[in-house]
Amino acid sequence: MTINSMTGFARGEGSCGALGWYWELKSVNGKGLDIRLRLPPGLDQLDPHIRAAIKARISRGSLQVSLQVQRENRTPELRVNTEILQAMLAAAEGLGLKDGLAPPSIDGLLALKGVVEIVEQEEEEGRAEAQLEALRASFDETLGKLAAARAEEGAHIAAVLEGQLRVIADLRERAAASPARRPEAIRERLAAQISRLLETSDGFDPDRLHQEAVLLATKADIQEELDRLSAHVAAARDLIAAEGASGRRMEFLAQEFNRESNTLCAKANDTELSNIGLELKAVVDQFREQVLNVE
Repeated sequence: MTINSMTGFARGEGSCGALGWYWELKSVNGKGLDIRLRLPPGLDQLDPHIRAAIKARISRGSLQVSLQVQRENRTPELRVNTEILQAMLAAAEGLGLKDGLAPPSIDGLLALKGVVEIVEQEEEEGRAEAQLEALRASFDETLGKLAAARAEEGAHIAAVLEGQLRVIADLRERAAASPARRPEAIRERLAAQISRLLETSDGFDPDRLHQEAVLLATKADIQEELDRLSAHVAAARDLIAAEGASGRRMEFLAQEFNRESNTLCAKANDTELSNIGLELKAVVDQFREQVLNVE
C-alpha cells in the first residue's frame, strides 16, 4: 500500500554558531498544492529552496511552513560618526563664541543625535552562508519527517479503504445472489401485478400489458450495475497499490460508486435489494470521506 495522506505534522530544530532555530511543517487537505511560508526578516532567500523541495516530494495538500530563529545575546558596538562630529565642530567655530561662553564639551557633542551610533555585530559573510546552508539541510530533514508522517497516515487510510471495498464487494455479491433477481421471481411478480390490473378493469389489452411488463423487467435488471461495481472495486484496489498520487482518481471512483448505488436503489424491485442498496450507499459515502484525505 503506497497511498499518502494529505494530513501531517513535523518539527525540526537546529543551530549554527550564534543562530538557533526550529521548523514547523503542517499539511492538511487541499485540491492542489498550496504552500504558505512564514519566514523571519532577512531569511527570504530560503523561499526558492523550500518551494522546490516541497514540490519534489509532495504533489497535493495545503502546507504551512514556519521558521522561528533565536540569536545569542551580543554586546552592541558603539561607533562615533567622525564626519558628523567634525561638521558639528566646524559649525560651532563658524558661529563664533561670545565672551564668557564656554566652548562645546566632548560629552555635549557626543550627546548630539547621530554622533554616536549603536550597531549590532554582524555575522561574518562566511558564517552567514554556513547558517543558510544549515537551515536548508534542517528544512530538508524536517520535510522528510512530514513525508513520513503523511505516509504513515496513508497506510491507515489504505487499510480502512480496503475494508470498505471488501464490504462493497460483499454487498455486490449479495445483490447478485438475491432471489428477487431470478427470472421466475420477476415473472411471478409481474404476472401478479398484471392479474390485479385485469381484475379491476376490463379495458386493458393483455398483449399491451405483456409488452410493458417485459420492458419494465428489462429496466429493472441490475446486472450492468453489478458489473460496473466489480470493475470499480478492482480499479480502486489497483490505485491503492500504485505508486504516486492517486487521490483525484479515487475521488472520481467514489463518484462512480455513488452513481451505481443510486441506480441500484432506483431499480430495486424487492425489499432485500432495497436494503442492500441502502447499505451500499452508506459504505460508499464512508469511502468518499476517506478518499478526500488521499494525496
